Amino acid sequence: MKQISRRSFQKTAAAASTAIPLFSIGKAGQSANSKVNVAMIGAGHIASVAYGGVQNENIVALCDVDSSMIDKNLGKHPDNPSAKQFSDFRRMLDKMDKDIDMVCVNTPDHTHFPATMAAMERGINVFTQKPLCHDIWQARTLKKAKAKYNVLTNMGNQGHTYNGIRQLKEWYDFGIFGQITEVHSYIDGPEWGGRYFERPDSLPPAKDPIPRNLDWDLWQGPTGPTDFSRLYAPEKWRAFNRYGTGTFGDWFCHVADAPVWLLDLYEPVAVEAEKVEGGNEWMVADGCRVRFDFERRGDKAPCTFYWYNGDPELFRPEAPEDWSWPGKMPKSGTFYYGTKNNGYTDNRSNNPRLANKEAAIAFKKDGYLDEVYPRIKGGPILELVNAIKGGAEPGSNFDYAAPFTEVMLLGIIAVNHGGKIEWDSKNIKITNRPELNQYRKDPVRSGWEYGENLWR
Repeated sequence: MKQISRRSFQKTAAAASTAIPLFSIGKAGQSANSKVNVAMIGAGHIASVAYGGVQNENIVALCDVDSSMIDKNLGKHPDNPSAKQFSDFRRMLDKMDKDIDMVCVNTPDHTHFPATMAAMERGINVFTQKPLCHDIWQARTLKKAKAKYNVLTNMGNQGHTYNGIRQLKEWYDFGIFGQITEVHSYIDGPEWGGRYFERPDSLPPAKDPIPRNLDWDLWQGPTGPTDFSRLYAPEKWRAFNRYGTGTFGDWFCHVADAPVWLLDLYEPVAVEAEKVEGGNEWMVADGCRVRFDFERRGDKAPCTFYWYNGDPELFRPEAPEDWSWPGKMPKSGTFYYGTKNNGYTDNRSNNPRLANKEAAIAFKKDGYLDEVYPRIKGGPILELVNAIKGGAEPGSNFDYAAPFTEVMLLGIIAVNHGGKIEWDSKNIKITNRPELNQYRKDPVRSGWEYGENLWR
């Protein structure tokens, strides 16, 4: 990598960073001082994050298949006591689409896609919690939909708005690491017996009475029908392949955000599940180590990326040889192996540091680089609100979030079926094991089809 001076780099990069497109496409023609009309699809649990991001806006509708979630949250936004209530987002959008500027999709993974698409088709800006969707076809379709419907979008990987990921990119662009040729991202989990994961005594799980406050058919969305189990709803669905994506899907969007963005790790040529413990047709794996191979991307050298989750005794990388920070090795995060220096970010792709403490101290003493990439305040939901009012397009918009999520979904296919898959990104095909191509797209029951028109 060509060495440049600190002053020259900062002048050039700062000029480039100002070339961020500005948008003002809110349906009501919002100004920076007007309020955005927001609808919640999913009114409880993870929606608590969304309420904080729109606390100064108008919540005009609450939609949830569980009426108790609406009851708990209806009075928590004092400026909007008259928010309309729905159980089916399709009915809400049919009746109120002209009154809604933005929706927040806070549902289980398997219903992210239909709820997001239904909003986009109506020209409504959308925030969707991570992971963005549940299969590769959905990821590709959401990127197509962003272009076709010309709406603002954002995914809920909070770390993408943090200062640390921007600081890391400034270091990388300046050449601190040289070429990064190997990356290891890792985290513990799933935590069986905890809040989100519980093992059933049998498969399929035992049938339980449907709670009176829950519309079980609507909860199932595109996947139904099946018998209700308390292990599916309200919060333990992540353990089941039909509805969730396990710890892999829950945390890849956080831990691996920095390396994917930093190094353009969007199109692996091969993905291999090198080690897997547990898991079956029904349940997510207990742990895994997955290798992704990336060819040269522009001026970036070929790179091998590893993902680990599970028991730290079985699924955790070694720290770089030059790691010299005191105390125990971090419980989660990402190690970067560069030709000049090695580095680390935490499980939210934040708090970057050089692996060698002495090198880090010398770098800091010399003076960290000035800020080049604009810092974001308030998180990804407020980031979208500000974009609707004329600010910069959100960083985790679907042009980024969709291919990012696709990488994770390829890894999950490898974990669920073992071994190595060779991936033709251009043609969206697994070339060495064509029988696995059926897992690029989930089965969808009648009445829940979205996005097919974008492929004609």
